[in-house]
Amino acid sequence: MLNRRHIRVKVMQTLYAFKGSEGDDFTSNQKFLLFSIDNMYNLYLLLISLLIEVQKRAEDDLDKKQKKHLATPEDKDPNRKFVNNELLQILKENNSLKHQIETHKVTDWELDSEYVDVVFKAITASDLYKEYMQSRVSDFKEDKDFIVDVYKDIIAPNEKLYDYIEDKNLTWLDDLPTVNTTLLKLLRKSKVTSSDSYFTPKLYKDQEDKQFAVDLFKKTILNQVALNEEIALKTQNWDKDRIANVDFVLLQMAICELKNFSSIPVKVTINEYLEIAKEYSTPKSSIFINGILDKLVKEYETDGTLNKLGRGLM
Repeated sequence: MLNRRHIRVKVMQTLYAFKGSEGDDFTSNQKFLLFSIDNMYNLYLLLISLLIEVQKRAEDDLDKKQKKHLATPEDKDPNRKFVNNELLQILKENNSLKHQIETHKVTDWELDSEYVDVVFKAITASDLYKEYMQSRVSDFKEDKDFIVDVYKDIIAPNEKLYDYIEDKNLTWLDDLPTVNTTLLKLLRKSKVTSSDSYFTPKLYKDQEDKQFAVDLFKKTILNQVALNEEIALKTQNWDKDRIANVDFVLLQMAICELKNFSSIPVKVTINEYLEIAKEYSTPKSSIFINGILDKLVKEYETDGTLNKLGRGLM
Protein backbone atom coordinates (compact mmCIF):
# COMPACT_ATOMS: atom_id res chain seq x y z
CA MET A 1 0.00 0.00 0.00
CA LEU A 2 2.69 2.45 1.04
CA ASN A 3 5.19 3.66 -1.57
CA ARG A 4 8.60 5.26 -1.03
CA ARG A 5 7.42 8.74 -1.99
CA HIS A 6 4.74 8.65 0.67
CA ILE A 7 7.34 7.50 3.18
CA ARG A 8 9.50 10.49 2.23
CA VAL A 9 6.53 12.83 2.71
CA LYS A 10 5.90 11.40 6.18
CA VAL A 11 9.58 11.84 7.09
CA MET A 12 9.50 15.40 5.72
CA GLN A 13 6.48 16.29 7.86
CA THR A 14 8.09 14.86 11.00
CA LEU A 15 11.40 16.63 10.36
CA TYR A 16 9.56 19.88 9.66
CA ALA A 17 7.92 19.62 13.09
CA PHE A 18 11.19 18.70 14.84
CA LYS A 19 12.48 21.72 16.74
CA GLY A 20 15.68 20.27 18.20
CA SER A 21 19.21 19.72 16.92
CA GLU A 22 21.18 16.59 16.10
CA GLY A 23 22.28 16.24 19.73
CA ASP A 24 18.76 16.22 21.14
CA ASP A 25 16.57 13.22 21.92
CA PHE A 26 14.26 12.56 18.99
CA THR A 27 12.69 9.32 20.25
CA SER A 28 9.21 10.82 20.56
CA ASN A 29 9.43 12.24 17.03
CA GLN A 30 10.44 8.86 15.64
CA LYS A 31 7.49 7.26 17.42
CA PHE A 32 5.20 9.91 15.92
CA LEU A 33 6.61 9.16 12.46
CA LEU A 34 5.83 5.45 12.75
CA PHE A 35 2.43 6.14 14.33
CA SER A 36 1.56 8.54 11.51
CA ILE A 37 2.47 5.89 8.94
CA ASP A 38 0.63 3.10 10.78
CA ASN A 39 -2.45 5.30 11.12
CA MET A 40 -2.72 5.32 7.34
CA TYR A 41 -3.98 1.73 7.60
CA ASN A 42 -6.83 2.92 9.81
CA LEU A 43 -7.89 5.28 7.04
CA TYR A 44 -7.92 2.38 4.60
CA LEU A 45 -10.09 0.33 6.96
CA LEU A 46 -12.38 3.30 7.53
CA LEU A 47 -13.01 3.77 3.80
CA ILE A 48 -13.43 0.13 2.86
CA SER A 49 -15.78 -0.35 5.82
CA LEU A 50 -17.82 2.56 4.47
CA LEU A 51 -18.76 0.37 1.50
CA ILE A 52 -19.96 -2.31 3.91
CA GLU A 53 -21.97 0.23 5.91
CA VAL A 54 -23.58 1.63 2.75
CA GLN A 55 -24.72 -1.89 1.83
CA LYS A 56 -26.22 -2.30 5.31
CA ARG A 57 -27.90 1.09 4.99
CA ALA A 58 -29.44 0.01 1.69
CA GLU A 59 -30.72 -3.20 3.27
CA ASP A 60 -32.26 -1.30 6.19
CA ASP A 61 -33.94 1.05 3.73
CA LEU A 62 -35.61 -1.83 1.90
CA ASP A 63 -36.73 -3.45 5.15
CA LYS A 64 -38.36 -0.23 6.36
CA LYS A 65 -40.20 0.22 3.07
CA GLN A 66 -41.54 -3.34 3.21
CA LYS A 67 -42.87 -2.77 6.74
CA LYS A 68 -44.66 0.48 5.89
CA HIS A 69 -48.35 0.54 6.75
CA LEU A 70 -49.21 1.60 3.19
CA ALA A 71 -46.49 -0.24 1.36
CA THR A 72 -46.67 -0.09 -2.44
CA PRO A 73 -46.23 -3.16 -4.65
CA GLU A 74 -42.72 -1.88 -5.38
CA ASP A 75 -42.03 -1.61 -1.63
CA LYS A 76 -43.23 -5.17 -1.06
CA ASP A 77 -41.18 -6.58 -3.94
CA PRO A 78 -38.15 -4.26 -4.24
CA ASN A 79 -35.24 -4.51 -6.63
CA ARG A 80 -32.49 -6.00 -4.43
CA LYS A 81 -29.74 -5.75 -7.03
CA PHE A 82 -27.70 -3.19 -5.07
CA VAL A 83 -28.17 -4.93 -1.72
CA ASN A 84 -27.18 -8.25 -3.27
CA ASN A 85 -24.18 -6.82 -5.16
CA GLU A 86 -21.65 -9.65 -5.17
CA LEU A 87 -18.62 -7.50 -4.42
CA LEU A 88 -20.34 -5.81 -1.49
CA GLN A 89 -21.36 -9.22 -0.17
CA ILE A 90 -17.75 -10.43 -0.42
CA LEU A 91 -16.57 -7.41 1.57
CA LYS A 92 -19.33 -7.87 4.14
CA GLU A 93 -18.51 -11.56 4.69
CA ASN A 94 -14.70 -11.24 4.58
CA ASN A 95 -13.44 -12.63 7.91
CA SER A 96 -9.94 -11.20 7.60
CA LEU A 97 -11.37 -7.73 6.98
CA LYS A 98 -13.78 -8.11 9.91
CA HIS A 99 -10.87 -9.08 12.16
CA GLN A 100 -8.78 -6.07 11.11
CA ILE A 101 -11.69 -3.67 11.58
CA GLU A 102 -12.29 -5.06 15.07
CA THR A 103 -8.59 -5.16 15.98
CA HIS A 104 -8.04 -1.54 14.91
CA LYS A 105 -11.33 -0.52 16.56
CA VAL A 106 -12.68 1.17 13.46
CA THR A 107 -16.16 1.95 14.78
CA ASP A 108 -16.43 5.48 13.42
CA TRP A 109 -19.52 4.83 11.28
CA GLU A 110 -21.50 3.70 14.32
CA LEU A 111 -20.97 7.13 15.87
CA ASP A 112 -21.08 9.11 12.62
CA SER A 113 -23.80 7.28 10.72
CA GLU A 114 -25.01 10.53 9.13
CA TYR A 115 -22.05 10.36 6.76
CA VAL A 116 -23.11 6.87 5.70
CA ASP A 117 -26.49 8.40 4.88
CA VAL A 118 -24.82 11.21 2.92
CA VAL A 119 -22.92 8.72 0.77
CA PHE A 120 -25.91 6.39 0.39
CA LYS A 121 -28.16 9.24 -0.81
CA ALA A 122 -25.46 10.47 -3.21
CA ILE A 123 -25.24 6.98 -4.71
CA THR A 124 -29.00 6.40 -5.06
CA ALA A 125 -29.49 9.85 -6.60
CA SER A 126 -26.84 9.26 -9.27
CA ASP A 127 -27.31 8.29 -12.91
CA LEU A 128 -24.87 5.44 -12.28
CA TYR A 129 -27.29 3.91 -9.79
CA LYS A 130 -30.36 4.46 -11.98
CA GLU A 131 -28.69 2.77 -14.92
CA TYR A 132 -27.44 -0.12 -12.77
CA MET A 133 -30.90 -0.69 -11.27
CA GLN A 134 -32.70 -0.93 -14.63
CA SER A 135 -32.45 -4.70 -14.36
CA ARG A 136 -32.80 -7.05 -11.40
CA VAL A 137 -30.02 -9.47 -12.22
CA SER A 138 -26.29 -9.11 -12.79
CA ASP A 139 -23.01 -11.01 -12.77
CA PHE A 140 -19.87 -10.37 -10.73
CA LYS A 141 -18.24 -8.24 -13.44
CA GLU A 142 -21.18 -5.85 -13.66
CA ASP A 143 -21.40 -5.64 -9.88
CA LYS A 144 -17.67 -4.98 -9.57
CA ASP A 145 -17.62 -2.34 -12.33
CA PHE A 146 -20.51 -0.55 -10.65
CA ILE A 147 -18.79 -0.42 -7.24
CA VAL A 148 -15.52 0.77 -8.81
CA ASP A 149 -17.38 3.59 -10.60
CA VAL A 150 -19.31 4.47 -7.43
CA TYR A 151 -16.13 4.73 -5.41
CA LYS A 152 -14.24 6.65 -8.09
CA ASP A 153 -16.99 9.07 -9.13
CA ILE A 154 -19.14 9.47 -6.00
CA ILE A 155 -17.33 8.45 -2.80
CA ALA A 156 -13.73 9.59 -3.42
CA PRO A 157 -14.66 13.14 -4.54
CA ASN A 158 -17.40 13.65 -1.93
CA GLU A 159 -16.69 17.01 -0.23
CA LYS A 160 -18.56 16.24 3.00
CA LEU A 161 -16.63 13.00 3.37
CA TYR A 162 -13.39 14.88 2.68
CA ASP A 163 -14.21 17.41 5.42
CA TYR A 164 -15.07 14.58 7.79
CA ILE A 165 -11.73 12.87 7.16
CA GLU A 166 -9.89 16.17 7.67
CA ASP A 167 -11.64 16.69 11.02
CA LYS A 168 -10.89 13.15 12.16
CA ASN A 169 -7.16 13.29 11.48
CA LEU A 170 -5.25 16.07 9.75
CA THR A 171 -2.47 13.78 8.49
CA TRP A 172 -5.06 11.67 6.66
CA LEU A 173 -5.41 14.31 3.95
CA ASP A 174 -1.90 13.46 2.72
CA ASP A 175 -2.71 9.75 2.95
CA LEU A 176 -6.02 9.97 1.13
CA PRO A 177 -4.74 9.86 -2.50
CA THR A 178 -2.58 6.80 -1.76
CA VAL A 179 -5.36 5.02 0.12
CA ASN A 180 -7.94 5.79 -2.59
CA THR A 181 -5.57 4.51 -5.28
CA THR A 182 -4.90 1.33 -3.33
CA LEU A 183 -8.57 0.71 -2.63
CA LEU A 184 -9.58 1.25 -6.25
CA LYS A 185 -6.81 -1.04 -7.46
CA LEU A 186 -7.98 -3.79 -5.09
CA LEU A 187 -11.60 -3.38 -6.13
CA ARG A 188 -10.73 -3.46 -9.85
CA LYS A 189 -8.58 -6.59 -9.56
CA SER A 190 -10.86 -8.46 -7.16
CA LYS A 191 -12.26 -11.83 -8.17
CA VAL A 192 -14.89 -14.17 -6.81
CA THR A 193 -12.00 -16.47 -5.94
CA SER A 194 -9.85 -13.80 -4.22
CA SER A 195 -8.35 -15.02 -0.96
CA ASP A 196 -9.73 -13.97 2.42
CA SER A 197 -6.63 -11.81 3.01
CA TYR A 198 -6.92 -10.02 -0.34
CA PHE A 199 -8.67 -6.96 1.12
CA THR A 200 -6.22 -6.66 4.04
CA PRO A 201 -2.99 -5.69 2.24
CA LYS A 202 0.28 -5.07 4.04
CA LEU A 203 1.01 -1.46 4.92
CA TYR A 204 4.69 -1.74 3.97
CA LYS A 205 5.82 -3.62 0.88
CA ASP A 206 8.51 -5.22 3.01
CA GLN A 207 10.54 -4.66 6.19
CA GLU A 208 13.13 -2.76 4.15
CA ASP A 209 10.64 0.04 3.46
CA LYS A 210 9.88 0.45 7.16
CA GLN A 211 13.59 0.56 7.93
CA PHE A 212 14.06 3.13 5.17
CA ALA A 213 11.60 5.45 6.94
CA VAL A 214 13.43 5.16 10.26
CA ASP A 215 16.93 5.42 8.73
CA LEU A 216 16.11 8.44 6.58
CA PHE A 217 14.64 10.25 9.58
CA LYS A 218 17.50 9.40 11.96
CA LYS A 219 20.37 9.98 9.52
CA THR A 220 18.98 13.35 8.47
CA ILE A 221 18.77 14.52 12.09
CA LEU A 222 22.13 13.03 13.12
CA ASN A 223 23.88 14.79 10.23
CA GLN A 224 22.10 18.13 10.44
CA VAL A 225 25.22 20.25 10.99
CA ALA A 226 27.09 18.79 8.00
CA LEU A 227 23.98 18.90 5.80
CA ASN A 228 23.29 22.52 6.71
CA GLU A 229 26.89 23.46 5.90
CA GLU A 230 26.59 21.88 2.45
CA ILE A 231 23.34 23.74 1.80
CA ALA A 232 24.87 27.03 3.07
CA LEU A 233 27.83 26.71 0.68
CA LYS A 234 25.49 26.33 -2.27
CA THR A 235 23.09 29.11 -1.25
CA GLN A 236 25.54 31.90 -0.44
CA ASN A 237 23.80 34.22 -2.88
CA TRP A 238 20.42 33.51 -1.32
CA ASP A 239 18.89 35.29 1.64
CA LYS A 240 18.39 32.42 4.10
CA ASP A 241 15.08 33.90 5.26
CA ARG A 242 13.79 33.63 1.69
CA ILE A 243 14.40 29.89 1.48
CA ALA A 244 11.15 28.11 2.31
CA ASN A 245 11.42 25.92 5.41
CA VAL A 246 10.00 22.97 3.49
CA ASP A 247 12.69 23.42 0.81
CA PHE A 248 15.39 23.38 3.48
CA VAL A 249 14.06 20.12 4.94
CA LEU A 250 13.75 18.54 1.48
CA LEU A 251 17.35 19.50 0.68
CA GLN A 252 18.55 18.00 3.96
CA MET A 253 16.73 14.76 3.19
CA ALA A 254 17.84 14.61 -0.45
CA ILE A 255 21.53 15.21 0.39
CA CYS A 256 21.32 12.66 3.20
CA GLU A 257 19.79 10.14 0.81
CA LEU A 258 22.39 10.80 -1.88
CA LYS A 259 25.26 10.22 0.55
CA ASN A 260 23.91 7.49 2.84
CA PHE A 261 21.66 5.25 0.76
CA SER A 262 23.95 3.55 -1.69
CA SER A 263 21.29 1.35 -3.32
CA ILE A 264 19.00 4.24 -4.38
CA PRO A 265 19.81 5.67 -7.85
CA VAL A 266 20.72 9.36 -8.00
CA LYS A 267 17.98 10.10 -10.54
CA VAL A 268 15.35 8.46 -8.34
CA THR A 269 16.35 10.56 -5.33
CA ILE A 270 16.36 13.84 -7.26
CA ASN A 271 13.08 13.14 -9.08
CA GLU A 272 11.31 12.12 -5.87
CA TYR A 273 12.21 15.30 -4.01
CA LEU A 274 11.37 17.50 -6.99
CA GLU A 275 7.90 15.94 -7.17
CA ILE A 276 7.39 16.39 -3.42
CA ALA A 277 8.49 20.03 -3.70
CA LYS A 278 5.97 20.65 -6.48
CA GLU A 279 3.18 19.37 -4.27
CA TYR A 280 4.16 20.75 -0.88
CA SER A 281 6.20 23.91 -1.45
CA THR A 282 6.30 27.04 -3.64
CA PRO A 283 5.92 27.07 -7.46
CA LYS A 284 9.67 27.74 -7.91
CA SER A 285 10.89 25.33 -5.22
CA SER A 286 11.52 22.39 -7.55
CA ILE A 287 13.73 24.57 -9.80
CA PHE A 288 15.68 25.83 -6.77
CA ILE A 289 16.13 22.35 -5.28
CA ASN A 290 17.08 20.85 -8.64
CA GLY A 291 19.80 23.48 -9.12
CA ILE A 292 21.35 22.82 -5.71
CA LEU A 293 21.25 19.04 -6.02
CA ASP A 294 22.63 19.12 -9.56
CA LYS A 295 25.69 21.09 -8.40
CA LEU A 296 26.25 18.80 -5.43
CA VAL A 297 25.99 15.60 -7.48
CA LYS A 298 28.57 16.89 -9.96
CA GLU A 299 30.92 17.72 -7.05
CA TYR A 300 30.40 14.30 -5.46
CA GLU A 301 31.13 12.59 -8.78
CA THR A 302 34.31 14.65 -9.25
CA ASP A 303 35.45 13.98 -5.66
CA GLY A 304 34.52 10.31 -5.86
CA THR A 305 32.32 10.61 -2.76
CA LEU A 306 29.09 9.47 -4.43
CA ASN A 307 29.22 5.80 -3.52
CA LYS A 308 26.47 3.94 -5.30
CA LEU A 309 26.30 0.15 -5.44
CA GLY A 310 25.22 -1.68 -8.57
CA ARG A 311 24.95 -0.74 -12.22
CA GLY A 312 22.88 2.20 -13.43
CA LEU A 313 22.63 3.90 -10.03
CA MET A 314 24.55 7.04 -10.97
